[in-house]
Amino acid sequence: MKIGIASDHRGYLLKEKLIDYLCADHEVIDFGTTSEQAVDYPDYAFLLGQAVSSHQVDRGIAICGSGIGISIACNKVKGVRASKVDSIQDVQMTRKDNDANIICLSENTSLKWAKRYVDTFLHTPFSNEVRHQKRIQKIKDYEEGHYVR
Repeated sequence: MKIGIASDHRGYLLKEKLIDYLCADHEVIDFGTTSEQAVDYPDYAFLLGQAVSSHQVDRGIAICGSGIGISIACNKVKGVRASKVDSIQDVQMTRKDNDANIICLSENTSLKWAKRYVDTFLHTPFSNEVRHQKRIQKIKDYEEGHYVR
């Protein structure tokens, strides 16, 4: 699987550790940032989001101070379904129900838990249940300007 990963300066150290972890089994593309020098998270969220949306990568991982800002920015990219996660259950549900293609983490996520979240994210399939397909299609329709309630 080809994984994209991005962070702002606050998520940089966790990003680097996750890259080392993921490279053993996956191709990883790092969309930045490249240091702990202050940057704006939307710049990196948009790069990652565009890579996911265009299928340059299969899935994405985004990290910022809280995980919230980068999640909001990622979700501005058409075709992205990013979810800020804080538990294994969050990760499982966002994959099974929402077919999330990016998970977003806080810089304060321990490496132990970040690895667990990432592994769960990469190995949990979308349920493909009709009710979830329908809801995702509504999101896609809205993005295209064709939403009908």
